[in-house]
Amino acid sequence: MNEAKAITAEKCVHCGDDCDRMVIYADNQPFCCEGCLSVYKVLNNGSDEQCDIISLQKGKNKISKRARFDYLEEFSVSDKLVEFRNDELTQARLNIPNIHCTSCVWLLEQLPDLNQGIVESRVNFMKKELQVTFKNDSSSVRDVVELLTNIGYEPNFALQNLDSDQKGKSDYSLLLKLGLAGFAFGNIMLFSFPAYLSGDESILGIEFSVLFGLLNIALSTPVLIYSASDYLKSAWASILQKGINLDVPISIGIIALFARSTYEVLSNTGPGYFDSFTGLIFFLLIGKWVQRKTFAQLSFDNDYKSYLPISVLIRKESGEESSTSIENLSIGQEIIVRNQELIPVDSLMQSEEAFIDYSFLTGESEPQKIKKGEIAYAGGKIVGQKADLIVYKEVDQSHLTELWNNTAFEEDKDNRVTTFADRISPYFTAVVLSIAVISAGIWSFYDTSTAISVFTAVLIIACPCALALSTPFTLNAVSNILGQNGIYLKSTTVVERLAKTDTIVFDKTGTITNSKSSKVNFIGDELTGNEQTLVKSICANSSNPLSDKISESYPFILAKKLDDFSEQINRGGSATLNGDNILLGTADYLATEGYDIESTKAFGTSVYLVINGQIKGYYLIESSIRTGVESVLNQLKDQFKTYLLSGDDKKHFELFKSYFNSEQGLLFHQDPQEKLDFIQGLQSENHHVCMVGDGINDAGALQQADFGIAVNDDINSFSPACDAIFEGESLSKLTTVFDFSSKAIKVIIASFIISLLYNITGLGFAVSGQLTPLVAAILMPLSSVTIMIFTYSVTTLVAKRKGLMLWK
Repeated sequence: MNEAKAITAEKCVHCGDDCDRMVIYADNQPFCCEGCLSVYKVLNNGSDEQCDIISLQKGKNKISKRARFDYLEEFSVSDKLVEFRNDELTQARLNIPNIHCTSCVWLLEQLPDLNQGIVESRVNFMKKELQVTFKNDSSSVRDVVELLTNIGYEPNFALQNLDSDQKGKSDYSLLLKLGLAGFAFGNIMLFSFPAYLSGDESILGIEFSVLFGLLNIALSTPVLIYSASDYLKSAWASILQKGINLDVPISIGIIALFARSTYEVLSNTGPGYFDSFTGLIFFLLIGKWVQRKTFAQLSFDNDYKSYLPISVLIRKESGEESSTSIENLSIGQEIIVRNQELIPVDSLMQSEEAFIDYSFLTGESEPQKIKKGEIAYAGGKIVGQKADLIVYKEVDQSHLTELWNNTAFEEDKDNRVTTFADRISPYFTAVVLSIAVISAGIWSFYDTSTAISVFTAVLIIACPCALALSTPFTLNAVSNILGQNGIYLKSTTVVERLAKTDTIVFDKTGTITNSKSSKVNFIGDELTGNEQTLVKSICANSSNPLSDKISESYPFILAKKLDDFSEQINRGGSATLNGDNILLGTADYLATEGYDIESTKAFGTSVYLVINGQIKGYYLIESSIRTGVESVLNQLKDQFKTYLLSGDDKKHFELFKSYFNSEQGLLFHQDPQEKLDFIQGLQSENHHVCMVGDGINDAGALQQADFGIAVNDDINSFSPACDAIFEGESLSKLTTVFDFSSKAIKVIIASFIISLLYNITGLGFAVSGQLTPLVAAILMPLSSVTIMIFTYSVTTLVAKRKGLMLWK
């Protein structure tokens, strides 16, 4: 099969999905990924499937070696990718970004047929991960990576994978605490059930009453020591800092409930309240689990190590090329960075010249020409021919890391804002203690034992369990609803910060505008089908991003193999196909070829076309504002102070000025530090700032802002230091999200009021000395369940009215 690659909007001939990525042409038919092409080959060969699968690799043990994977021979590097290893087997987990459809899954799970050393391979489609188990004596991590690369599924590595401190290990402690509390709660309910029905006399007799009481103490003690430990530690820390958070009254209630229950059982004066005690802890931990529940597959707080590659090619003194981990680079080493690869460390250019795309660092979309002897900064992407460089600084001292050296990254922004629950906690605690003391004081004139009982009863019944549940359950409902709309929150607690926003700052490139769907118009003579094929073919061979945009404008034209092709990086190219000559490039490039072209002054970038010596016209490539964003910007400027910060020049000033409060609010040529400083300036004026950006150049501003939103068309890609990730098309819902977050806070306040009503009712029983195990067993769980139902129902109703419910 003759295969070619191009950008297109066609549908895959095998799976039928849209080809929204680099599509592969084979037999003049489009395929969306290597998996679909491979399965298509198997099905159309009509022979034994096993043989066809093996033939894809051209031999089970013949794996092409690539110098850029030499670093995987280093045990210190490959071991960071390993989950399990013994004398015989090794298990590794790899990120495979090219996993696209069921064909990809099918092919990747056939790896044991492609290499005899591989025992098993399993795909996690949602996380785009591959778990591979292989034999140590016949395969290695490098062999697996080489194999995957050969079949079109090269793993994605980042420097972060080499940092042992970043290697995630699931923390199951909360689930263990929840499981222990639930186990104890269920069993104690059974042991206490006879006491609910028998009044003062147990139907099982005094012996069984004592036995069940002792069993309840045995089950409850681990719950107090282990399951409730987070609340007790938090309360104690708050007191040491001379503050009172919501965990203080909760801990007071927990201790009072356990102490009184233990006293009643040991003194044989009652069955205690161990069912309510364990039920309280159980429901509180459910709330904590809900509050911690986030979208684990998204990247919110990645640093520069997530952005840089894991290795780089180096040139040894002998002239031989090999790869090494970038952590092993030293000043003075010569490195080789190829087209579309990132520069891992600040370096001096050794090639005569190279073009570097710094858009992720500065926001400037045009590549810069760097000449021999000039500095090429880490984070830049080589565009065009490969470049030779000399390491100038170590990795952790590069220009890129300055983004993370700012004090904005040293502060936990969650500590800047006090939650509503914590703000009312001091008052709530003071009121509860006052009621307990006053009630005990009044009863002490009549009966000392009753006074003590009433004192502990007030602390028990006023424990703000339902109050503690209202916030996490409301915000979790908000998080789930926003997730259905392509809006993913870092955690549920950030909603309160979002609701406080009064100022919004936007980045331009990749945020308001969509670089992947730029508007392309051809101005000039109408092109014939053959001429469109010429354009498509030269664009398919070009490394310039503008060529990709032009190619996308011809989704139903197939690229052909050129007879001749040459290109001047970032300027233009020429080609020959079946006797036809084509030139495509800038006005300056065509001028060097003898064509007198007057450069257009239109907004956007112009690419001129000459076919067989005749000037046909030019392609005008304009930045495309995301669908619906114009309306959003107009609405937001009436409700908030709005600003635009861009690393680009002012060529789009006229296009955007009407969407913001004032022309002074549009700032261009802004580097990352200037963006961060601008946010700090707004905050110094007591503004609550929401920053909306996309790339690494916005990392400092996103972190410094009270709420950072990263707009990304690929939610699994790098999104630094943000509080929320918006899918590109979801940015049109930004106004609704602000309104929805404000309504969510009102739901929390309403649920607090309901909780207080339950507490007031319970206090009536407690103050009068009538708190029985049955009353406690009914009121405490009922209040928690009511809050769960209320918060979910009302939040869902609000979301439906806002048009955020995607299902009925």
